[in-house]
Amino acid sequence: MKLGNLEKVNLREVWKHEALDFTQWLSKEDNISLLLDEVGVTAENIVAEDRAGNFNVDITADEIQTGKKIVIENQLEKTDHSHLGQLLTYASSFDACIIIWVVANVREEHKRAIEWFNEHMSDEISFFLVKTEVYKIGDSKPAVKFNVVVEPNSWSKIAKSRGVTDQKISETKINHINFWEGLKDYSSNTNTKLRITRTPRYQHWYDVSIGTSGVNISLTRNTREENVGSEIWIADSPSIFDKLLRNKEKVESIVGEQVHWHELETKKASRVRCIYPCDPDDNDRHEEYYKWLIDTSEKLIKAFYAVTKP
Repeated sequence: MKLGNLEKVNLREVWKHEALDFTQWLSKEDNISLLLDEVGVTAENIVAEDRAGNFNVDITADEIQTGKKIVIENQLEKTDHSHLGQLLTYASSFDACIIIWVVANVREEHKRAIEWFNEHMSDEISFFLVKTEVYKIGDSKPAVKFNVVVEPNSWSKIAKSRGVTDQKISETKINHINFWEGLKDYSSNTNTKLRITRTPRYQHWYDVSIGTSGVNISLTRNTREENVGSEIWIADSPSIFDKLLRNKEKVESIVGEQVHWHELETKKASRVRCIYPCDPDDNDRHEEYYKWLIDTSEKLIKAFYAVTKP
């Protein structure tokens, strides 16, 4: 069998203009999900060329689950001081907690600067430096690949904790990361279509994009209630939740186990959830939990699309 050669494509051949072409392309839901999957974030309320005083931010968004503001600054060239300054200005204007700099190439000085920010900022603020690459094989259409060059060092931030209470929290956070990293490794050796590719963070949940704006699968591990869970998280769409609830029997038939319905009246979000009673910290049973999480998530997604997009 003759194989094709992988060719790297100059970004300017794909996007001629940074703001008019690349920013507009990146802000589309299917495209920005490629970036956010690598970063480990799910987002909604995506806005291109958002206003920040007298300036326009390339892209802003809100993180699903936490509502934290995301600011994205992109450029089709090598990192420079001008864009770094813009990134910090926009982040402060929007009080952003997740700051993403998307570039063509990285200068070592700017790489060290982003690393320095992550080392010295609070746990609430995370900087990402991401390199954009485009490839094609022969006459194929070009394909984009986002590579995270710098990301928050959760381990070092956890190590800064002080006192008995903080130390306990740190241990829990480390267990979260270990669990989600294990899930990533496990899923890579299965045939699942779930995109479990995001960089884990020290949270009790792990979001998986399903290709619908404002809706995702949220995987959870709860040591206090002793369970792991998989749920359809609906950020702000009562109509979607109502449609699923009206088809409750169909959803539960497809899922094949008890489904918990949570319309969060005090919040915008709603959840369609399954839980698996267990001890999340029992390392010897993690593969059992991973299999349940993947299988149940796939059935929830199947039920979701069977009802909303038959």
